[in-house]
Amino acid sequence: MRSPSSRLTAALPAALAALLLLTGCGGGSAASEADASASPTSSTRSSSAAPSTTAPPTPTQQELPGGGTRVFPEHRLVGFSGGPGSPALGPMTGDLAAATERLRQQAAPYGADRTVLPVIELIATTAHPFPTPTGLYATAADDAVVQQYLDAARAAGGILLLGIQPGTGDFLPAVQQYERWLTEPDVGVALDPEWAVDPGEVPGDVFGSTTGAELNSVSAYLDGLVTTHRLPQKVMLYHQLHAQIVTGQEVMVDRPGIAVVKSVDGIGAAADKVGTYQRVMAGTPPFVHAGFKLFYEEDTRSGPLMEPAEVLALLPQPEYVLYE
Repeated sequence: MRSPSSRLTAALPAALAALLLLTGCGGGSAASEADASASPTSSTRSSSAAPSTTAPPTPTQQELPGGGTRVFPEHRLVGFSGGPGSPALGPMTGDLAAATERLRQQAAPYGADRTVLPVIELIATTAHPFPTPTGLYATAADDAVVQQYLDAARAAGGILLLGIQPGTGDFLPAVQQYERWLTEPDVGVALDPEWAVDPGEVPGDVFGSTTGAELNSVSAYLDGLVTTHRLPQKVMLYHQLHAQIVTGQEVMVDRPGIAVVKSVDGIGAAADKVGTYQRVMAGTPPFVHAGFKLFYEEDTRSGPLMEPAEVLALLPQPEYVLYE
């Protein structure tokens, strides 16, 4: 049996013929009127189905903790380094709330002329003297650890720096592993070329090194994230123990989205640390900001730990002070 809709379809030609005879017009006129009456409905359907050409909303410009988008010269960074279960890496371990309170107290004397921005430097990718499953003599922190340290940095009103010791790998891919975190407005990187060795070498047996060109590749990548995600300036720090650890600094590029810091890591008595600082800072590109590292244990084997006033008397004056 044919359905009611089939019967209706079969009856349409006869009804249309009768209509044409009654109007005394040819098919063209009736068809034109039918088309005209159908046209608005058709046009409406077409219009409503067309894809929107409205541009997506522009992401909101994000800011640093406390406001603003530039790191310097508004701030002085003061930080603690560390890692979970590793007191040798610095004081930021164990009870992070207690360590953060200690950081606040240590940072306070550095805030006379600038706003102190606390820094937690998590040793995120750690070099080892043995091969790991990646073959790179280094292991990356998992997301739970990064989140724990980021929560601590935010509780302190500061920023998190992800420390990178790439082992026998390169810095850029090691940094890119953390892209999920680097799209946050309060996460940067701290590169440690002392632990960046060539294939066939063992971290810890020899000093590693890097070049201005390799640092450039990381800063270009980070600057791209800043632009895409409308982030505030992102800190890219590199540690340097002696002059040969970083070569070719003259090719480094000043990028608007990146605040580059060189942290000088000399160990020992105050006079020795000051001498290392002056030697390593010589020849540093003018846009690279000065950093100075103090060691609670190693430095005090040779005398008292340098006081904040002594650190601030250094030339150039450090804009980042790190305690380990």
